[in-house]
Amino acid sequence: MGDPKKQRKKYEAPRFPWSTTELNTELRLVGDYGLRNKRELWRHHHAVSQYRTLARQLLAKSDKERGNLEKQLLHKLTLINVISENADLDDVLDLSVQEILERRLQTLVFRKELARTPQQARQLIVHGHISIGNRRITSPSYIVPRDEEQDIHYTSTSVFAKTAPVAVEEQRAQVPES
Repeated sequence: MGDPKKQRKKYEAPRFPWSTTELNTELRLVGDYGLRNKRELWRHHHAVSQYRTLARQLLAKSDKERGNLEKQLLHKLTLINVISENADLDDVLDLSVQEILERRLQTLVFRKELARTPQQARQLIVHGHISIGNRRITSPSYIVPRDEEQDIHYTSTSVFAKTAPVAVEEQRAQVPES
């Protein structure tokens, strides 16, 4: 069978963990986006840091060397709707953690008003009440691509699909008034 792959950290903790300004901003972001713990925030912060590092390395190369890699990076970030279609590497350097956090499934479920709070959105996703297209997604940290954003809805077998405001309006339209 073989040995299982060694697990590696997917985040970096802050350099100065007891800085009050950093603690306050982290706590605000964890509360606003309904994250489970700061490790989730650090993971997304690390991803943004990697994108920015790659952009800096590409800017240091000549135009001939960076052509294909630059297109790949910009295409990936455009697909997840973090940067615009006509963006360049300078826009990648301006990325922030909030832009990545806004693309999480948990945040988009809350923004589409399928849940009342970010914490409830997380619970609905983990319990299998939310799907994208025909796929049931149970990971709140799933980064939703731009073309899948409009396909977020309750799963057809979910209790919430029957009690959602849209379903109630459809039922009222079907029942003739007496």
